[in-house]
Order: sequence, then C-alpha cells, then structure tokens
Amino acid sequence: MAPSDRTPETSVSRPGRPVDDEAALVAAAKGGDIRAFETLVHRYEGRIYRLTYNICQNREDAEDATQDAFLKSYQHLPDFQGDSRFYTWLVRIAVNEALMKLRRRRPNEVSLDESIQTQDDALPREIEDWGPKPDQRFEQAELQNILARSIAQLEPPYRIVFQLRDIEELSTEETARLLGLSIPAVKSRLLRARLKLRHILDQLFRGGARSELQGS
Repeated sequence: MAPSDRTPETSVSRPGRPVDDEAALVAAAKGGDIRAFETLVHRYEGRIYRLTYNICQNREDAEDATQDAFLKSYQHLPDFQGDSRFYTWLVRIAVNEALMKLRRRRPNEVSLDESIQTQDDALPREIEDWGPKPDQRFEQAELQNILARSIAQLEPPYRIVFQLRDIEELSTEETARLLGLSIPAVKSRLLRARLKLRHILDQLFRGGARSELQGS
C-alpha cells in the first residue's frame, strides 16, 4: 500500500466521480470483507497520496499520512454512517493526518484557523493575460510538473483550499466543514489562491518567452 516509488505530481485533470459500486464495497468491508476494503484502497490510494503530498510537500510525510489515513479509515469504518461519499470521508481523514504532519514539522508556520490578510496588498495588483497557451509551449508531462511546483509556492491556507476545491472537486460546503472554516472564508481563500497561481504561472510563462527571445 506504500506509494514509495510514486513520483509526486499534481494533475490538471479532474478526478472521476465514485463508481456505482462504492457503497457496496463499503458495506462489504464493514461486514468483514478485507478484499472489498483493499479494492477501495487501490481505487483511491493514488489520489489520497497526491492530496497528502500537496499539503505536506514532503514525500515521507505524505506516505505516512496516506498510510495512517487508510489505517484509521479501516479502524473507524463501523463509524461511517454513509451521510457523505466514502471518498469525502476518507479525504477528511487524510487532510487531518497531513495537517498534523505539517504542523509537527513547521509548528510556527502553519495554521488554518488564523485570519488571512484580505487587503489589496494580499493580491497581485495586476493579473496579465496568459500569453501563449501552455499546451502550445510545453509537453503535457512538463506542464504537470510546472503546475505542481507553482501550487507548492502557495501558502498552506491557500494551497489546501485550492487542492480540495479545484483538484479534488469537493464542494465549498464540504471544504468548509472539513477545514473548520466558514463558507465565505473558503471562497475568499480560493479566489486568492486562483489569482496567486495565475500570477505565478503568468510570470513563469512570460519569463520563458523572454529567455527564448534573448537566446535567439
């Protein structure tokens, strides 16, 4: 179950919706069918690892958080009432595990509870056009790496909200409940995350274009 040989990356593609047999697999696992739970592990392991890595920004912590999330979900499976998707419940556990790893490693730097600056200074004053389309300038694999590195530059409160909303496609309400934030706070952080990320990518792409011109 350990994804130690996996190259961390952030996908621009949206994760697929849970297949119809998820509820049946959960019911079987709750009834003692270990193979059913292993099927759920194989189905979601990659996505959970990607999630924990994007929070921790550390392979070892991400692997530990992923392992701990699946172990805890199995231990507490009888407590799962089916009020939400199993994957959403699993994400909640994984986020909590990843945040504990992150806070333990950087105790004075990470807090999702503190207020976030909302003045104009918190945002880039000018958001330029994208310029050349990324898919015209980079191969898909390179674009994935660029996006992953750019997301990693976001401060944790922005990065985590962006990961849950725009990568994992959780709803605003689910994200707010998971992180213990108000809905307006989630919307505010998501907006700033998107603007900051667009600014980072814009600067990167335009910088690359200038380098090409200088080299020609």
